[in-house]
Amino acid sequence: MKLFCCIILGAFMVMSASCSHNSKETRRMQTVKIDTVFSVEGQTPLQFPGKVKAAQDVNLSFRVSGTIGKICVEDGARVRKGQLLAQLDPTDYRIQLEATEAEYQQVKAEAERVMALYKDNGTTPNANDKAVYGLKQITAKYQHHKDQLEYTNLYAPFDGFVQKHLFDEHETVGAGMPVISMISQGAPEVEINLPAAEYIRRTQFTRYHATFDIYPGKFYPLECISITPKANANQLYSMRLRIVQDGKPSPSPGMNTMVTVFCSAGDMHSLSVSSGAVLQKNGKAAVFVYDPSKGTVRSCEVTVLRLLTNGRSVITSDALQPGELVVSSGVHHIEDGEVVKPLPPITSTNVGGLL
Repeated sequence: MKLFCCIILGAFMVMSASCSHNSKETRRMQTVKIDTVFSVEGQTPLQFPGKVKAAQDVNLSFRVSGTIGKICVEDGARVRKGQLLAQLDPTDYRIQLEATEAEYQQVKAEAERVMALYKDNGTTPNANDKAVYGLKQITAKYQHHKDQLEYTNLYAPFDGFVQKHLFDEHETVGAGMPVISMISQGAPEVEINLPAAEYIRRTQFTRYHATFDIYPGKFYPLECISITPKANANQLYSMRLRIVQDGKPSPSPGMNTMVTVFCSAGDMHSLSVSSGAVLQKNGKAAVFVYDPSKGTVRSCEVTVLRLLTNGRSVITSDALQPGELVVSSGVHHIEDGEVVKPLPPITSTNVGGLL
């Protein structure tokens, strides 16, 4: 009986070891999809969503406080540079100026009399100095009050359109409070946001164009105006581009657009792989290079330069060459040095590559 039990126990242990070995072999032989590494040469396009903005978009305000006497333009009106947009009630400032003007005339006459006497040695230098300084003081005061009266008028700083008036007639406003919003009439601009990986390559940008859904088939050339040297809260750098006027319908501020940026490859060893081949782990990017002679994979650290709209990524690595094979699907389930099984290629009799 004891011999029988020993035989049964030994057979069970052998079967358990065999199952465990088969389980490990099954776990190690992961089926993965393989892709080829391509070299990136010449110019490559980048695409970023953007928004059209007016070249100038300002909120205009009076330089003095007062009650609005008249709004001279309606919302949406086209205006010319120097055109009167709004007026404050000038009564208080006019009375102030008239009082100062009377004082100015009196002080000026007295100062001129003293200075004439001084030329004829009829008064002291001290009296002449007081007359000169007094005249300068009242002249400055008089000019200031003249300016304040002029500041009750609000003029258009450039050719453009009135976006909106923010106050109505008979309302009281303080100095510097926005009263009228206005946009310029000139060539509109486009603003896009660049990630850091593209910002550092900005010197390689060669040309730009924009497309709009409402203008199908039309390409709008762009000129770079500026790129902010500091990233915003989202770690993006704002880039402003001017739309080149070439007879096409002009897009309006607020429209959405897609901006294509062409850039040279530069001196970097740029490669193209499927975006699914890049594994992000512990803040670093890597791909698994497949060795067909051994059936194993090795981890290769890379730097991701940018993502393309066709589902591929542009990377750079000194340890990777064009023509090598990398795992493009299943990278999260394999480890460095592991033996893998490539997914069979798709054929007319193997639709989907599952057989």
